[in-house]
Amino acid sequence: MVAELLALVLAATPPPAPRPRDAGVPTGKGTERPVVTLTSPAGGWSVGRMIPVEGTVSDPTVDPVTLSINGDRYLLRTSRGRFSRKFPAAYGKNVVIATATNQGGTGTAQVTCFAQVPPVPLKVVLTSDTDGVYTDLHVYEPTKTSVGPDGNLVLKQMGHVYWAKTASPSGGTFYLNEQGGDFDQPGYGPYLYVHRAPPAGVFLIATNYWPSGDKGHTVGMLDLTLFEGTPAETKRTVRIPLATPGSTRVLAWVNVLGEGRADVYVPGQDDLGKGWPPNLDEVARELTRKGGPAEQGD
Repeated sequence: MVAELLALVLAATPPPAPRPRDAGVPTGKGTERPVVTLTSPAGGWSVGRMIPVEGTVSDPTVDPVTLSINGDRYLLRTSRGRFSRKFPAAYGKNVVIATATNQGGTGTAQVTCFAQVPPVPLKVVLTSDTDGVYTDLHVYEPTKTSVGPDGNLVLKQMGHVYWAKTASPSGGTFYLNEQGGDFDQPGYGPYLYVHRAPPAGVFLIATNYWPSGDKGHTVGMLDLTLFEGTPAETKRTVRIPLATPGSTRVLAWVNVLGEGRADVYVPGQDDLGKGWPPNLDEVARELTRKGGPAEQGD
């Protein structure tokens, strides 16, 4: 009889709640909707190539804040309710929106400034939705020898730009993941690369994933902008799950054709059209072999 009663009690007891995952952007613990204040940019006109974004959030437990600049999404770390980082300016209008969320709701602040700078033909932004992981950005640039006489792409002949080798052979700019003076923070990013005069040819954009601690997986998000600030401006967003430590994933290919023209190929999403080297899948397999991208192009 006792055994039967015990069985009934156990059956009526709900199972323990699953342990919350670390993936996903956390919300603050405050119960009053946070107030977000942008102290920079102040609006108006600028001739600087970088936009300093600074501000405060009334709930210091909000970390990170979500930042949007002309639709490109960033996750910006906070420290005691403050956040600060510089971002590449786009030609013309730059709409900066900062958003903070806690248990009481969502607060937003918005500023518009105008930049008198040359347009940016190629901009790459890589972020992730999990703290404590590395989703390192790797960009491979075309060179005079990156396409062989047979028309095939040669990975080892491409320029390779990443966190340990930020000097671009063709004049691009790679921005380390700097926040609060720290240039090596795991987590949300952003990882940034811009090229104001990209050479014609095929660019390869990839990520190398390294989790830390008990962080098992994340979602990487690539925001790709072509010919920003011109009538030919186009944007492309790629989301990809990352789970295997040390794994390398090709996010996108960009074929710069010149004169405001470029093609984008996202593996698994697009059909490969004309004008591309025929061995892109081969190159992707070479890149993702054991050892990752740091072996290539050095």
